[in-house]
Amino acid sequence: MHEYTSTARVWGLSCPGFPEEVSRARRWTRDILRGSPLAEDAELIVSELSANAILHTASGQDCGTFHLALAVSPQAVALSVTDDGGTSTAPKVEHQDQDAEHGRGLGMVSALAHRVIVHTSQAGHTVTAELFTNPRPGAHSC
Repeated sequence: MHEYTSTARVWGLSCPGFPEEVSRARRWTRDILRGSPLAEDAELIVSELSANAILHTASGQDCGTFHLALAVSPQAVALSVTDDGGTSTAPKVEHQDQDAEHGRGLGMVSALAHRVIVHTSQAGHTVTAELFTNPRPGAHSC
């Protein structure tokens, strides 16, 4: 495929680190994916990743921000949330007990997504969740 005729489209959104911005991120995702069978899962994933950025990183502190990227192609939807870092640990998928009150969010994201990738740099963490339109049987990795 020629690089200038790609059918993939990419959107970006930067949000201040306020709790009410989670609903904005969710609405933004829903509007872009309107009519897609992946829209509801994508909306839930963006909500969880945005809330994690605000609650667990410098994104939720004074002047903090988080950034979303949404890439859509006929084969996949990729959602990325980048936070401002400021923590000593990177986000990770944990499989908690059913009664656990914390630490279940990325486990839920990994259950909905076909692949979850965590990238850490000095600037912060980026968590990307990929949803495939026609996943191969048995394909579900983190």
